Amino acid sequence: MNLQSPPFIDTRSLRDALGEYATGVAVVTARAADGQPVGVTINSFASVSLEPPLVLWNLGLHSPSLAIFEACSHYAVNVLAADQIEFSQRFAQSQSDKFAGIAMTVGAGGTPLLPGCSAWFECRNDLRYPGGDHLIFVGYVESFRREQKPPLIFHGGRYRSLA
Repeated sequence: MNLQSPPFIDTRSLRDALGEYATGVAVVTARAADGQPVGVTINSFASVSLEPPLVLWNLGLHSPSLAIFEACSHYAVNVLAADQIEFSQRFAQSQSDKFAGIAMTVGAGGTPLLPGCSAWFECRNDLRYPGGDHLIFVGYVESFRREQKPPLIFHGGRYRSLA
C-alpha cells in the first residue's frame, strides 16, 4: 500500500476540511521512566471495541514525548470538560512543568489523573501501529470513570461547547 500523499494535495486545505469534524479534547498522561509526569493534548481519541475494551489515539512522530508514551506501561486519557480550555492549551505547549499547581490523583501504573474532567480512561499500553506522520496507540481500558459535565469540543479551529 502506498501511503505517500499525492503531490496535488494541499495540506492546509486538507487540515481545514478535517476541522469540519467536531471532536472532543483530551489530555493523555503517563509517567516517564524517571517518574516525571508527562502529558499531551489530543483530539484523536476514539473507541475501538467494547469486548475487549479498547480505545485509540495518536501522537506525531516528532513529539518530544513520543518515546515516553511508547515505553510506558500505562497511560490515561483525561477527557476535558467544557471549562478546561486552560488544560488543553497548557498540555499542547512545550514547557518544562505542565503539571505545576495541578492537584492530580494517581491511576493505574502511576498515571497522573487530571481533576475536573468529564471522563477518565486508565489504559494498559497494549499496541502501537505506524500511521503516516503519527503513531497510533491502542490501549486496553482497565478502569474508567465519568462525571456529569459537558465535554470540551473542538471544531473549525476553535473551542466549542455543546448547546
